[in-house]
Amino acid sequence: MKQSDVIHVELGERRYPIYIGEDLLQQRDLIASHVVGSQVVVVTNETVAPLYLSQIMVSLAAKQRVTVVTLPDGEQYKTLETLGSIFDQVLTDRHNRTTTFIALGGGVVGDITGFAAACYQRGVDFIQVPTTLLAQVDSSVGGKTAVNHPLGKNMIGAFYQPKAVLIDTQTLSTLGDREFAAGMAEIIKYGLIADRPFYEWLLANKSLLKNRDSAALKRAITRSCELKAEVVASDERESGRRAILNLGHTFGHAIETFTGYGAWLHGEAVAAGMVLALKLSCVRGAATEQDLADLEAFLSYFGLPICAPADMSLGDFMSLMALDKKVHDGRLRFVLLKHLGSAIVVNDVTEQELSRIIA
Repeated sequence: MKQSDVIHVELGERRYPIYIGEDLLQQRDLIASHVVGSQVVVVTNETVAPLYLSQIMVSLAAKQRVTVVTLPDGEQYKTLETLGSIFDQVLTDRHNRTTTFIALGGGVVGDITGFAAACYQRGVDFIQVPTTLLAQVDSSVGGKTAVNHPLGKNMIGAFYQPKAVLIDTQTLSTLGDREFAAGMAEIIKYGLIADRPFYEWLLANKSLLKNRDSAALKRAITRSCELKAEVVASDERESGRRAILNLGHTFGHAIETFTGYGAWLHGEAVAAGMVLALKLSCVRGAATEQDLADLEAFLSYFGLPICAPADMSLGDFMSLMALDKKVHDGRLRFVLLKHLGSAIVVNDVTEQELSRIIA
């Protein structure tokens, strides 16, 4: 593997690599090199297991005890009850503090496995093996782990970094179009908040990306991971700059909670949320109507929603956003653009301003 295929998240002694390339799951020693003990817990779901579990198991053939936990597939299962089912199996099989958890799947699997690893015997190693585009560019990197609560998304969790992230771009060949588009929403976000030339490159190469050209996809994934790794290294626990990664998420999480987890994919809700954030940026004079039109056309090209649910009112948004993790001292925080390619976090958005962008 070339050095350019490895990005490091620089967190001192907790520094870890992100491997990006095709057919990495075929490299038997890669995963095993990050497993210290003889016990392993592989957490996956019923959709991913038939596709990729056997490749992971070959890599772990030398381990004395491997427990496989297969979860049902869907955001609606990202719950404390599901978390408890993982612990039930791991405890039944008597895993100790030297065990390593491996998350094989999308964002739900990664989030819940990471949280399980953070909690089990006060913390054990874990490895992320994301198999969806959204998980590869977003949730697998940065150490945010959580489960949902009926009143709010990701409200119960921990910051807990993996030992490694293994991104096999070949897994995207089995990804459905809707899930692929959801991942593109997060990729587009990185350009908007931190890298205008990257955003312009994405626009210029949208047809290659939509057709899943391998070289274009690898470049998009690599640049997204580079940007996220740099932000995370500068602000691991979101006390400042890391909050810019939440462009569209305050609105998006409210949409996910309102519609019921799983009705909208996370990336779909973020897409509609980004449009609202751009509208608010326009209201404040930080973005242009052309910026907004370009984003709406870009998202629509991938089949992503650009409007919130028609039956979701301003009151619905206000009540649900009030429960968001990004509320500080009773004040809602929003990520807006300073200009295309740069973002800012604000806490002075008024209800009157929101009424101008939410019908």
